[in-house]
Amino acid sequence: MNCINNVVIIRYGEIALKGKYVRNRHEKTLILNIKSMLNTCGIKYEDIFRDWGRIYIKTADPRAIEAVVKVFGIVSASPAVTCEPTLESAASVSAEIGRDLIKEHESFAIRPRRSGKHSFSSQEIGVACGNVVFEHIKDKNPRVDLTSPDKEIFIEIRQNHGFVFTDIVYGMGGLPLGTQGRMVALVSGGIDSPVAAWLMMKRGCEIIPVYINNQPYSDETSRYKAMECIKVLQSWAPERPFTVYEIQDGESLSAFLSNCDSRYTCLLCRRMMYRIAHSIMNKENACGVITGSSLGQVASQTAPNMMAETSGIHLPIYHPLIGFDKTEIVDIARNIGTYEPSVLPGTDCTAVPEKPSTSAKISQIYHEEEKIDIQELLKHALSGVKMVNLL
Repeated sequence: MNCINNVVIIRYGEIALKGKYVRNRHEKTLILNIKSMLNTCGIKYEDIFRDWGRIYIKTADPRAIEAVVKVFGIVSASPAVTCEPTLESAASVSAEIGRDLIKEHESFAIRPRRSGKHSFSSQEIGVACGNVVFEHIKDKNPRVDLTSPDKEIFIEIRQNHGFVFTDIVYGMGGLPLGTQGRMVALVSGGIDSPVAAWLMMKRGCEIIPVYINNQPYSDETSRYKAMECIKVLQSWAPERPFTVYEIQDGESLSAFLSNCDSRYTCLLCRRMMYRIAHSIMNKENACGVITGSSLGQVASQTAPNMMAETSGIHLPIYHPLIGFDKTEIVDIARNIGTYEPSVLPGTDCTAVPEKPSTSAKISQIYHEEEKIDIQELLKHALSGVKMVNLL
């Protein structure tokens, strides 16, 4: 018998907690997303089907496992060998796998699992398969160790199928992309905002990336970094091409710097960003705006300032990083691939004041905005909307 992995077992988490109809819809969306990832990676498969609590991909391509664990909603996956849902078939396949897997003097354990109606228990699967494996490799002087074995063989016997595997690869978890609506994501060239957008994608949201270009107070490197980060985010959403907006808003910053108290420049800028995002949100029938704010990380992100920057701007704003510290954010950025483009050399925004306010009052912000024509600035910014092609 030549045991070659011919199926990938997909496990999900939160989806299983949903009601019947929502669960069915989420599973179908997850399968569509799996197909999109496999197609994008050029991985061939015979079929994708589902059983209670599991999704299966019929494929012998070893690259499939690495591809599918990037699909949001998948908790873990295992490349497996199929067998008949019987003790004899499972034991035979386990023995063949054990011969290649377990080395001289190594310990091993059988990890059995059963679902459906069978004449045997999970414990009986473990005993039967363990005995056959041991006999098959006894010339290697193996040991059985159920606590801390050198090698493990997992066996799942379900109603109509059996599977034997040796590896569990953990995925992203979350919810299938596309099950929680669409949101506008304000993406800069920094570390935080791409991570925030990714976290909301993990929760099932499709994103509409928006880059606010503040030239001449930023340079082309800032734009390049932002677009590279958006390209990375796009790789997590295969066959769901982003609609990317770029807005020129340097004129607004010039108005703030010329007419307003410099301590409030960043807050005034963020309020303008929210107004721009609100307009795009309405145009795209989206249901929220995502930011990379983390409480207390910079001067504009103190609790008083965050209250002031949204006062009177009526739209749902999501701050998925609000309770994260910088180390946690950087770790996620490294894991998802946005860290490298985010830390490329570049020029920070030159409009940031030397001593920004950290506890702005709403009344003061309103007073500053009375010095300029907000609506005219907004109209000007939106008149220069540019759609970006990531290719």
